Amino acid sequence: MNDWERLHAAVVHAPVCLVEVVATQGSAPRGAGAWMAVQAGQQIGTVGGGHLEWEAARLARDWLRQGLPGDARLHRLALGPSLGQCCGGAVEMRLSAVTTHNVGALQQRLQPARTPVALFGAGHVGHALVRVLQPLPFTVQWIDSRDDMFPAVAVPQVQCEHSVPVHDAVRDLPAQSLVLVMSFSHAEDLDIISACLRRQRERGDVPFIGLIGSATKWAVFQRRLVERGFAPEEIAHITCPIGIADVPGKEPQVIAISVAAQLLQLRGQQLSSH
Repeated sequence: MNDWERLHAAVVHAPVCLVEVVATQGSAPRGAGAWMAVQAGQQIGTVGGGHLEWEAARLARDWLRQGLPGDARLHRLALGPSLGQCCGGAVEMRLSAVTTHNVGALQQRLQPARTPVALFGAGHVGHALVRVLQPLPFTVQWIDSRDDMFPAVAVPQVQCEHSVPVHDAVRDLPAQSLVLVMSFSHAEDLDIISACLRRQRERGDVPFIGLIGSATKWAVFQRRLVERGFAPEEIAHITCPIGIADVPGKEPQVIAISVAAQLLQLRGQQLSSH
C-alpha cells in the first residue's frame, strides 16, 4: 500500500492534518510539494526527517488536539541550532485538514507528474526493474511478445501489453517515453531499436532509447543499423549499455537499480528544461 492509499484509508477513521512544504530558503531537506499526513497515532509520508519533521508533527498533533479549528495555518521553521539541524535554511509549512471530501483533490495536486517508461522485455531484469520503479514517479508500459511472462496480478502504474511482432508497439507509445529495450532475442531488440529510430526520425518524441547489452553486442548492432539505412547521428541517439556507469554487479536487481537511477537523472533533466 503506497502513501496515498494509506491516507485514503486513514482519513475514514480519524482526523488527519496535512503538513505541506510550501516554500524553502537556503538549504533544506525537502523542497516545495513535500508532504506528510499526521494522525494521533501515525504519520504518512515525510517532509525531510530529523528534528524538523518531529517539530512539524508536534505542531500538527497540537492542532489535531484542538479539533482542527479555523483555516489552514502557516509555520516558518528555521533550520538552525534551535531545531538541532545545521542546514542553515528555512522551511515554510502549511497545516491543513484532510477530509474524505478533499483527499482526492489533494492527491491530484500533490502527486508528482509521472514520466512514461516503455519497457520491452519481461525477463529477469525486466521483472526486477518493474519492482524498483514501483514507488518512483513513473508509469510503465511493459511489452513482450510472450504473453505468459507477465505477473498474474495487476501491478499499479504498470500496463502489460502482449505485442506480436513486438516492435509494432513502438508506434503507439506515449510521446516523450523513455524506452528501455531488453527482450529475450537480439533479433527482437534490433527490430525494436529500428522502430524507435524511425519514430524519432518522423516525430522527434523519443528522448531516450536505452539498449541492454555488451560492447560486442552494441558494435554488431551499430553495423546492422547502418545497413538498415540509419545515419551515425541517428544511431548516436541510442544508449548502450544502460544504467549508471561503474556500478558493479550483473545481478538483475543491481542492473535494475542502476537503470532506475539513470531514469531519475533523465526525468530530472526533462523537468529542469521545462
